[in-house]
Amino acid sequence: MGANFKRPNRLTPMMFPAKIDDWVERSHLARFIVDILSKLNFRKFENHYRGSGSEPYHPSILLGILFYGYSTGIFSSRKLAQATYDLVPMRFICGGLHPDHDTLATFRKKFLKEIEDIFNQILLIAHKMEVLRLGTISLDGTKIKANASKNKALSYDYANKLEAQLKGEVKTLMAIAEVADNNEVPPELNIPEEISRREDRLERISKAKAEIETRAKARYEDEKKEYDQKMKAREESEKRTGKKTGGRAPVAPNEAPKAKDQVNLTDEESRIMPCKGGGFDQMYNAQAAVDIDSRLIVVNHVSQCANDKKEIEPALEKLDQLPAELGKVANKLADTGYFSEANAEKCEQKGIAPYIANKRKKHNTFLKEHVAQKERSAEQDPKTNNQQTAVERMIDRMKTPEGKKLYAKRKSTIEPAFGIIKHVMGFRQFMLRGVVAVSGEWNLVCTAFNIKRLHRCSVGILQN
Repeated sequence: MGANFKRPNRLTPMMFPAKIDDWVERSHLARFIVDILSKLNFRKFENHYRGSGSEPYHPSILLGILFYGYSTGIFSSRKLAQATYDLVPMRFICGGLHPDHDTLATFRKKFLKEIEDIFNQILLIAHKMEVLRLGTISLDGTKIKANASKNKALSYDYANKLEAQLKGEVKTLMAIAEVADNNEVPPELNIPEEISRREDRLERISKAKAEIETRAKARYEDEKKEYDQKMKAREESEKRTGKKTGGRAPVAPNEAPKAKDQVNLTDEESRIMPCKGGGFDQMYNAQAAVDIDSRLIVVNHVSQCANDKKEIEPALEKLDQLPAELGKVANKLADTGYFSEANAEKCEQKGIAPYIANKRKKHNTFLKEHVAQKERSAEQDPKTNNQQTAVERMIDRMKTPEGKKLYAKRKSTIEPAFGIIKHVMGFRQFMLRGVVAVSGEWNLVCTAFNIKRLHRCSVGILQN
């Protein structure tokens, strides 16, 4: 005898609650987003509307859709628009309204700058909730795929070859047009269209070459500064010792573009960067700094450099723009990718103690480091501390038990933030193109992350 199964009756009438408010439980993320939106100031958004024409959707509705979408892994404007019909939480946020995908896409592109202000407003809300007070932050970067295929990248060498080929084809087509009658030209060959198509491609190639040459010039200027510093150091060493410096002399940089220098034709501001699992792709380097106590992202920016060496300064500039009510950053934690004497000095100039690793730590060195630390503490004269460089002070600071304990929190605070963004929220590729738009979208992602984190903190507070 077979088992008895429960079977669905899809024609059974159901009585839904009379109000959308009754459809969403009190602790739901959608309800928390609506509560956050009610506390925000939208004056900067409202000033862009002229008050003529049809009634626009209020910015709080469109922002609510974006915040819930980015928090739950819905990024496409078409999918966000469809979610206002399909998802009960999204219906609650919209109050039964259904903005179309074009409205959402236009709003996202147009108001990226204004959303930066919303990011700071939410940090102030976190401060009033007694969740956030700045003290120690952990900085790191993660590579995120650009909205462009690496197969659309054009190298400088191939651009020159393709340019010569297309110019030759245009010359040939024009010669055919001059000598041939209409009856002699094959019907499938439309000479004006063929010439126009090649001229369009030549124009795009010319722009791509100009971009590569501009990048090469910028690279040359950076390499020239480094080359001059090295040559100056060699000359000073030879004057001081009276001996010729050994080893190979630094090679002077070349201003000309390299054959493999390339630009992407879809998003020319993206860059080829190494992927974590191996290989290369069109990417941006997304930076974020997390407060180690609240685990909230306090500053963020996007870089076109695969290396993190130059990202300390932009992060410090962003910290200066934070509201004073949040407090002052006392310590900054970062990995070896950020290590340099200049970065340590910049942090100290801002009154921030840097904790930047200068090398990978070996295992099983506790006893050796403990003995060395005791000897150093016994021999060190307090007066010599002022004579040390910023890097020397930082290295000594990180060798103390307190410094080690503090730096150990770096990985466990910033890495989970990137893990949640990529694997829980599902954000692994930018929807927009160009470094300005991408920077705005990354700020939107970080704002959604903070809302998600604040929601979790508020649930925890209610449970306690």
